[in-house]
Amino acid sequence: MVVRAARPEDYDAVAAFTEDTWSDRGGSDYIPDIYHDWIAEDDGETRQTFVVDLGSETPSAELGAIVQVVTLSPYEAWGQGLRVNPDYRGRGLAKAITRASFAFARDAGATVLRNMIFSWNVKSLGLARDTGYRPGIEFRWVNPVPDADATPESDAASLPAVFADDADPDAAWAFWSESDTRAELRGLTLDAEESWALSTLTRERLHDAADEGRLLVVGSGPTRGFAVRNRTYERESDEGDEETWAEYAVAAWAWRDEAAAEALLTAVARDAAGVDADRTRVLIPEGVQWVTDAARAKADIAEQPTFVMEADLT
Repeated sequence: MVVRAARPEDYDAVAAFTEDTWSDRGGSDYIPDIYHDWIAEDDGETRQTFVVDLGSETPSAELGAIVQVVTLSPYEAWGQGLRVNPDYRGRGLAKAITRASFAFARDAGATVLRNMIFSWNVKSLGLARDTGYRPGIEFRWVNPVPDADATPESDAASLPAVFADDADPDAAWAFWSESDTRAELRGLTLDAEESWALSTLTRERLHDAADEGRLLVVGSGPTRGFAVRNRTYERESDEGDEETWAEYAVAAWAWRDEAAAEALLTAVARDAAGVDADRTRVLIPEGVQWVTDAARAKADIAEQPTFVMEADLT
């Protein structure tokens, strides 16, 4: 086997072994849809898509695995889209392509390489452990329904939510630095640039969000919570219609503060409506307090958590 950089002409082979990845769960894999975008963005220094080429063993030059590695900061890298051809499982392909991922990330200056795996994906979790990843954090998706008229039903209504240029990023940073949310997430939130990736939240990112009207802060004189809108994007619904999603890097509130949770998730619902979003995605820590707070606020919640695995490259 040879681990090499993916090429545009590899598309058919990649699509052939990834198209049925999620067929047992009624979904389709995203790899064929974004493959050409990945290849176009590869620069060999900050991001690279790798494949395992089995051409020396098969007459049709089949591919055995694929993964992309992306640097998110001077010391953090992200691995995504690891897939192994079902016809060649158990032959060390995952280990070979993971070694290439580690080497690339290390050469780019990263000291840690992370990936994201759904908690129900037991085979991938076992594979990650077997190839050098260790448990990192776990989180849950919460999906408040966009509503311009959303109002808290409990005493959370007395908590003011500050938006846009009036939100104080330094107050949010001070809250984050001492919060239980930060401790549970080990400082990680959704990355500002790479979708479906997590990286360390910085004070600079909060200032950028405030300057661009994407920072929401709840509470006055002390801060009791905040959220950061990362971006909006278009996505096809299960019915084939195009929907606008608003994505929030994190929703953080104080431990045992149900009122702040309700006020913050209500503020997210109003903010999402303000950018004409049809749906939302909000990251919160996995834990009985955060999940039940969100449930009490009547927000839609993912049925299962998502795990982040990490490899120490030092």
